[in-house]
Amino acid sequence: MIEARFNGTWQGWRDCARALTSRHTPPWDILWNASAGSPGLFDSDELCGEGARLNVPRDFLECAPIVACHRSPEPWRVLYRLLFRITHGERHLLEIESDEDVLEFRRMEKSVRRDMHKMHAFVRFRRTADDDYIAWYRPDHDILHINADFFVRRFGSMRWAILTPTASAFWDAETLRFGPGAPHSAAPRDDELEDLWRTYYASVFNPARANVRAMTKELPVRHWPTLPEAALIPKLLAESSLRITAIERTHTRSATHFIPAGASLPVLRQAAAGCEGCDLRLYATQTVFGEGPVNARIVLVGEQPGDSEDLAGRPFAGPAGEVLDCALREAGIDREEVYVTNAVKHFKFIERGKRRIHERPRGPEISACRPWLEAELRLIRPDLIVCMGATAAQSALGRAVRIQSERGVFLPHHIGAEAMVTIHPSAILRIPDPVAAEAERVRLVADLRGAAARIRGLDNTMKLA
Repeated sequence: MIEARFNGTWQGWRDCARALTSRHTPPWDILWNASAGSPGLFDSDELCGEGARLNVPRDFLECAPIVACHRSPEPWRVLYRLLFRITHGERHLLEIESDEDVLEFRRMEKSVRRDMHKMHAFVRFRRTADDDYIAWYRPDHDILHINADFFVRRFGSMRWAILTPTASAFWDAETLRFGPGAPHSAAPRDDELEDLWRTYYASVFNPARANVRAMTKELPVRHWPTLPEAALIPKLLAESSLRITAIERTHTRSATHFIPAGASLPVLRQAAAGCEGCDLRLYATQTVFGEGPVNARIVLVGEQPGDSEDLAGRPFAGPAGEVLDCALREAGIDREEVYVTNAVKHFKFIERGKRRIHERPRGPEISACRPWLEAELRLIRPDLIVCMGATAAQSALGRAVRIQSERGVFLPHHIGAEAMVTIHPSAILRIPDPVAAEAERVRLVADLRGAAARIRGLDNTMKLA
């Protein structure tokens, strides 16, 4: 076993690694010791000079110094295992993404790069009496040396210092220097600009988009002590619900003003295409109105159009529609004889790359679109409204509904019809277990058979009367 001692830097490790690789020393024979200031085992010019340079892929040269900043004992071992394998017959090793060493290398690189990005975002300078600017920051990894150039480019005309627990960087508007670390107490606590910054942050804080889990993921609590705006966050979060209620009361929007009085279904459909009752219209391809006969005995109500429906302009035209069509056939219901619509007429989504992922509509969006569903129901006057999913039930019944406790129960509806609650067909598609998915599909068919039987029961009652 060889103990390879170096000063804990990328350059120190690189010199040792060159010498060891040139001697064909395998990774399992090396014990890495990154003790700062210790003399290196392979320090001679003969071993660490130009003659020991190695031919490695550019990807390794660019990423290895990043990985070397990872604050754990592992980077030196992982880097050498990769270097040894690359220089001993596995030239294209980094292209094998499933390799365990490559996976660990990429994981460390990602962690360090994320830490570098966080430092760009969360360093806050305080101005001193001498018009210098000082910031204190606690990174997760040893990134100050490779990250300092960013601040030179961004704040090149200022004289500044960035202090961290392990190292410090100093820029005098001409030269960048590094020194030892410093405690948080060495940095100024406040300056006259911080009240302005806090006022700005409070004014742009959007309570409707407050997501504590996402916020603490992107803005970890450990960074809050160095951020002037962080002191406001608990109070702003606590006030979020009150502010949302106030905003909704002040800016209540609805489709009511876009519904023509006494309109037929074709006129309603045409009017809905120009609805501006909520902002979902700004992102969706088109309005997706209901379809089916005006004398339908059953109205099926879903949540909102999906990606396929948004493009086709028809409700239940995608994968969930295929599940619904199959269930209707098994239940003995002809889709051509029912009216199919949605509680919300525009597709709400979030973009992930080239994909548009369904996002559940919020209460104000459901309320804004409810007048369209009301107008459809009052024109059709069905005997039974089948609410598929919680959003559909909330819109049709005007209250929150628990699917499992009220599923299959026939409830009174204010237009004189009955309503029944079941699951949305898309819920079946999201069940990963095929057996569980099939069981849920069978339950949906049973619910629809119950709906058909209810209509037949109403017919028999009318004949007896």
